[in-house]
Amino acid sequence: MREDLLHFVWMYRKYPINKLKTNSGESIIVESTGVHNHLSGPDFFNAKVELNGQLWAGNVEIHVKSSDWYAHNHQEDSNYDNVVLHVVWDDDVSVFRKDGTQIPTLSLKKYISLELLETYQALFDSRNYRFINCEKEFNDVDDFLRNNWLDRLFVDRLEEKSVYINQLLESTNNDWEQVLFLMLLKTFGSKINKDVFVELGKTVDFSIIRKLHEKPLELESLFLGQARLLNDDHEIDAHYKSLKKEYDFLKHKYQLMQPYKAPEFFRLRPSNFPTIRLAQLSTIYSTNYNLFHLLIEQDQPNISKIFNLGTSVYWETHYNFGKTSKKSVKKISNSFLDLLMINTIIPLKFSYQRYQGNMNNESLLKIVKSIKEEDNSIVDNFRKLHVSIKDAKESQSYIQLYNKYCVKDKCLDCAVGASLMNIKV
Repeated sequence: MREDLLHFVWMYRKYPINKLKTNSGESIIVESTGVHNHLSGPDFFNAKVELNGQLWAGNVEIHVKSSDWYAHNHQEDSNYDNVVLHVVWDDDVSVFRKDGTQIPTLSLKKYISLELLETYQALFDSRNYRFINCEKEFNDVDDFLRNNWLDRLFVDRLEEKSVYINQLLESTNNDWEQVLFLMLLKTFGSKINKDVFVELGKTVDFSIIRKLHEKPLELESLFLGQARLLNDDHEIDAHYKSLKKEYDFLKHKYQLMQPYKAPEFFRLRPSNFPTIRLAQLSTIYSTNYNLFHLLIEQDQPNISKIFNLGTSVYWETHYNFGKTSKKSVKKISNSFLDLLMINTIIPLKFSYQRYQGNMNNESLLKIVKSIKEEDNSIVDNFRKLHVSIKDAKESQSYIQLYNKYCVKDKCLDCAVGASLMNIKV
């Protein structure tokens, strides 16, 4: 038995409403199951339960075994003084409040139907052999219910990203331009170097970047220098020498402190090397002024025009210092532009609209639905279940579904899993 099933049985009244009795024989009428609490404290707040004709208002705590009350030290916690009913599967010990009064206990074991238990158990059988628990039944769920759930999941994903953005805002005194800069660094750093790139951005006052607008050499030297990529004392080539000279001047002038760690090259494709990504970003910032206005405040930003500027000439024949390669203009790929939209532009638009009190979810949905769906293992595995994923909004929703519900076995918190149990979320 799992506690999450007991939560849902209680919340959705999957028991004979008129036949409940406590383990000491008191009749129970549940007027209100209360508000489900996902944080610390009792599991349900402000429930209303009638015991032997007397109405009690308070909290409800749920455990698999009543002895879990003591295993979790609730008897020492004043947050549990107002528990009016203890709901359990096995009642193996009497439970008392701090003042010595006994808490009425309802054992659900004799009230839950065998059919519901079998349905729940089938959902988790052979978990190790499945991509998700309900993969055999996933397409049986009503399309309207599933699509509504996916819409909620997409917004939930934006909500999660907005938490990180709010943390950046707090650390930058609400400087939205600098937050955009840090978010772009995070995306340009990709999975391997995202944290290092963000730390790089935090070491540079954004006013310096504003001052270096239309100064591509200085800005490139600033980005590469702060990334500890200009720390060699010996001269590698002429471009390295020029960058290092500029960076040494800027470092002294602005009293810059480098991050502790340099970015990684290992396991990266050359097009994703930190040298190339930082060179691209320096070109973007040296060319575009007030990037936040262009990308976030504009309804339909021209992403390709803003980002697809390539690099300085040197990087057209290099991926790293001193090593020449076949000439190629290092423009940003369409797939990377899509990632920038999904991971940076749209979350920032969402957060900024909320900050301004001017939410426009329809415009955000229009943008994300115009972007091609992502190509990753999660999306591929859902496709194997014959799921149609047509755009980035749907791929983001399925990624959220998998990461927040499927892999955590939170089936009863999911509209799909709950519907298979004939429970509405």
